[in-house]
Amino acid sequence: MLAYIHIPYCDSKCHYCSFNSYVDKFDTRNSYMQALYRQLVLELQRFSVQHGQIETLFIGGGTPSTVAPELYRPVFDLLGPYLRKDAEITTEANPNSATEIWLKGMKELGVNRVSFGVQSFNSGKLKALNRAHTPKQAETAVLTAKSLGFEHLSLDLIYNYRGDTETLLESDIEQAFALPIDHISAYELTIEEGTRFSSTPEVRQENDDLAFFVAGEIVKRGFTHYEISNFGQYQSRHNKGYWELDDYIGAGAGAVGFLKNTRYYPQTDIERYIADPLTISEEFLSAENLLTEKIFLGLRSTIGIEKGLLNTTMRTRAELLVKEGKLIQNSTHFYNENFFIADALALYILE
Repeated sequence: MLAYIHIPYCDSKCHYCSFNSYVDKFDTRNSYMQALYRQLVLELQRFSVQHGQIETLFIGGGTPSTVAPELYRPVFDLLGPYLRKDAEITTEANPNSATEIWLKGMKELGVNRVSFGVQSFNSGKLKALNRAHTPKQAETAVLTAKSLGFEHLSLDLIYNYRGDTETLLESDIEQAFALPIDHISAYELTIEEGTRFSSTPEVRQENDDLAFFVAGEIVKRGFTHYEISNFGQYQSRHNKGYWELDDYIGAGAGAVGFLKNTRYYPQTDIERYIADPLTISEEFLSAENLLTEKIFLGLRSTIGIEKGLLNTTMRTRAELLVKEGKLIQNSTHFYNENFFIADALALYILE
């Protein structure tokens, strides 16, 4: 079982960001964390969580580093008994707000993995994306986290922004690998409705070759490509849990939870969530819905598709893809080695 906590505060709104986040609600942080605590009490009961059952905890956002460690303390005290002794506990952080004091405080709470929202080491690109940090701040934040003894460090990169070239992206990758990280998430820029970039969609480049270039450059430096956007010497257990459709608690305004065949959606409006964190809508997923998700997620990652899940027609189509060299198989699973065509393969199997 997994747990996710959503922190909806940001010191700036990135032009590409569609996540539920606010840049003008900082006065609500204390009451928000209290509401989050109330929801977690409910979720521990709903999921019938036993001591030591939560394998991973991920704090995302928004920007978790905009909330002081002391405000997280009650949440960690609540969840502590339910976390496995070797639980992977990750927090996202932005370089400009992940100060040494903040990082030290989070480590003292038990966080053992930090994922930094770097996106690029090119100052012009950072400004265009409306990132609040500088390349130097990104470097300093990662080095500080390493000096404090965090076990695992990751950073995000974005590609296919207008003007991206192999030279620029190779420089980003080289600077990333000069730092003591064991994981990279490399995301292609997408234009989401309601974002600043939605009014200027031309800022996104249509260059599929850059996806293969970025992946190749990261892999040849020693990281395993284990999901369409994720690479590492260390593979995030939390990420892989999502792709295996494990049960997961989702707490906070804009979070999503999943239990067996139902998704749970807390309120997204921050004031409404603070006033009533226990109003949560539900979405039932049919067996067909779940199978479709398992096929898509399995082909986008090293998880693969369990053969026993497929009906005769689907299995025949998958075996044809094996003959064509587009999938590989063992006695129990089908696997995809080219994640960038995963959706097309999934649609063919489901056709």
